[in-house]
Amino acid sequence: MMQVLIVIHLLVVIALVGVVLLQRSEGGALGTGGGGGFMTGRGQANALSRATAILGGLFFASALIMSIIAGWSRAPRSVFDENGPKSGTEKPADTNLLDQLKGGQPTAPLAPAPSPAK
Repeated sequence: MMQVLIVIHLLVVIALVGVVLLQRSEGGALGTGGGGGFMTGRGQANALSRATAILGGLFFASALIMSIIAGWSRAPRSVFDENGPKSGTEKPADTNLLDQLKGGQPTAPLAPAPSPAK
């Protein structure tokens, strides 16, 4: 089901990009402006504006439907269960930040270097 929705979503995206690129440029120095084309005048503006609005609505609808369907299979979970201490009596180990990021074992703090004997 999700694969079919993804294919439909991609087709809507490609069509939306195409329709937006077909529209006439109205802005300063972004392009050369209009020129002769297969659609000119007011008919072009109405048809392309309507197609853009419809494809935009389809895009948002398909994105919402896919996110709702993806959320159905998730089990509820708590942030406190994942990140909290495993038991109330354990004391956190002395670790430095680099070891925690690497996922390594905690290391003992470095001892001061012995002073040279004179």
